[in-house]
Amino acid sequence: MTSPHQRFTVAITGSTGLIGSAAVRVFEQRGIRVLHLVRRGASNDNEISWNPSMGSIDAPKLEGVDAVINLAGANIAERWTDDQKRAIRDSRVNGTALLCRTLASLSNKPRVLLNGSAIGIYGAHRSEAVDESSALGNDFLAAVAQEWEAATAPASAAGIRVALLRTGIVLSPNGGMLERLLLPFKLGVGGRLGSGDQWTSWIALSDYVEALSFLLNADAISGPVNLVAPNPVTNAEFTRALGRVLGRPTVFTVPKIAMDLVFGEMADDTIFASQRVRPGRLLEAGFVFALPTLEGALRKELNSE
Repeated sequence: MTSPHQRFTVAITGSTGLIGSAAVRVFEQRGIRVLHLVRRGASNDNEISWNPSMGSIDAPKLEGVDAVINLAGANIAERWTDDQKRAIRDSRVNGTALLCRTLASLSNKPRVLLNGSAIGIYGAHRSEAVDESSALGNDFLAAVAQEWEAATAPASAAGIRVALLRTGIVLSPNGGMLERLLLPFKLGVGGRLGSGDQWTSWIALSDYVEALSFLLNADAISGPVNLVAPNPVTNAEFTRALGRVLGRPTVFTVPKIAMDLVFGEMADDTIFASQRVRPGRLLEAGFVFALPTLEGALRKELNSE
């Protein structure tokens, strides 16, 4: 990426989130300088102030960075009111548009942008296997993801290599779906959701961070990249695996109607969407998953080996 005598610099949005904070730890351990884009005034030389809602960003501090990773976006894992849906869309699309216009305007542009996206872009596909060439969906999340990806166009047009990180469920006990499942499963009241036959495409947090590192160096890869492990499972299989790892029974079932009452539209677009996604481009490029199977990933992430 750089000469042995030059320190590689990455600017990251969403650096305090689940994925961002893990990436920062690994990158800094490897001697990479990380610049954090923060939504307040910068307090040191490693922070860059930006405010997507106001359309402001400290562009000069992005001059000369080697790479940018854009992970910012409002949480989707709650009931979707009109205001929440607006926040989900605007935090991704408006922030990305501002960032990419700014990167395109720099005199010394980054070589690569790794930009967040989601496998929700494919919509529900039942049991059909999906890869980066598959048709896109038309529900709310699919529409947001398509706008999100389209907002990177100024960066691509300016000659910056852009990889679109179509992310599945990231497994970590410190956030996301797995964190929410741990308490009920540890109490022995965990179980499958609805019929349990909907597909879940997941990736261990540690593999996700290694994939980011891989993509920073993969000069031939641009466009959509599915960030999921190569072995998706049904919800019933996920439930059994988590129960085995925790040593707890998984005899309960949460009816779909109950999830619909609690989460509304969000349940249909996420929990019951059924997405059996393959990481085609990562595998073709030679990326090796350290944790390709669900039970192994759960044991590693939960330190249950």
